[in-house]
Amino acid sequence: MRYINFDNIPENREWAFESVRSTEQWTHGYHRYPAKFLPDVVRKIIEDYARGSNLIADLFAGCGTTLVEAKVHGISSVGTDINPVAQLITKVKTTALSPIALQQAYDALVKLFDEYSECDYAGIQKHDRIDYWFTQPQKAKIAFLYDKIFHLDVNDDIKDFFYVCISHILKNCSWWLQTSTKPQKDKEKKPEDPFEEFCRHCKKMIGWNEKFYNELNEKGRLDTPCEIHLEDARHTSIQAGSINAIITSPPYVTSYEYADIHQLTAYWMEYMSDIQEFRKKFIGSSYSGNTSLSVSESKQAQKIVNALAEKSMHIARDVAQYFNDMQEVAKEMSRVLAPNGRACIVIGNTKIKEVQIKSAEVFFEFLRNAGLRKVNVIKRSIPHKLMPTLRDKNTGKFTKLDNPNCKKVYPNEYIIIMKK
Repeated sequence: MRYINFDNIPENREWAFESVRSTEQWTHGYHRYPAKFLPDVVRKIIEDYARGSNLIADLFAGCGTTLVEAKVHGISSVGTDINPVAQLITKVKTTALSPIALQQAYDALVKLFDEYSECDYAGIQKHDRIDYWFTQPQKAKIAFLYDKIFHLDVNDDIKDFFYVCISHILKNCSWWLQTSTKPQKDKEKKPEDPFEEFCRHCKKMIGWNEKFYNELNEKGRLDTPCEIHLEDARHTSIQAGSINAIITSPPYVTSYEYADIHQLTAYWMEYMSDIQEFRKKFIGSSYSGNTSLSVSESKQAQKIVNALAEKSMHIARDVAQYFNDMQEVAKEMSRVLAPNGRACIVIGNTKIKEVQIKSAEVFFEFLRNAGLRKVNVIKRSIPHKLMPTLRDKNTGKFTKLDNPNCKKVYPNEYIIIMKK
């Protein structure tokens, strides 16, 4: 197969969306999420490449951006994600609730705050990492919120709505260093009051839900089917040949440890008890335990791994595992796509220890090997305000200016459009 150098592709300014605020439209602002999929990008992909689709899929659903936009467009959708926190967020973001019923439930919940007594929750036993991250007053109030929501006389959709609100505020109400992309304690931080933070954010969510509900109701799309499954993108339960369009953004190699980033919610919701085991499930995790340097179906990927091996065997093994995992994802995408179905992949490159990690080109090759053919490759610039532009030059992970190893990166990514 002829190698395509994506560096030579000119930027397409139509895809930059430099002045947008779509991350707060509909339900997109419900919950913080690292490297969140920009709704405008998904919207334009749907309108340019997925019009007339009966079913759209996102195999890395994350916080549900693709599924929300599909529903707004009246298109059925299905998503998968290995992260139960992502599953909860996506389920809530794609469920438009009756504004009247939601407001009544919120008012009833807030009235219960008068019943709060810290001593009633002083002895609550959770995971020891909860004690590490939270002061006793914050811990007791959060436990009270969970307890009262659980016993509210409302349906599960409304309860989950409130759970997502709690999940969003956990970092604000803990010792977690807000500006860090990894778990880090801020000993000088004054954690926020959980009741005040809950009310503040929940009011925003209620407003966003009402606009989402009204939009769908006006267009007769409230009942547009949408499913989110807790599944591995390498092996999903999606029916073979059933998907008209895949719109997704895979995890970037080494950039984030999602298990670590979402651990507060995972501990409170009891999604995990052992973070070491939880980490191993994620594609792109440095905790996979891989010992091989082989990438069997890509000379391009193997060349990258070999170059990294001269700098760091540990990182080389991690990247080899990432490529092998993504090779399986490409095969799964081909399996679920209908004939003439399109795979629309948003993915970027990086550099680790001065080695260029051309993830976009490698995944393009995997899709070609899986039987898909090129329709288009778009290069878009990412405005600095929408995505971190500093990475650690050794690890490739996003970082901050005070890191002595930080380096500026050119914030570009590629949109690969392939057809079965």
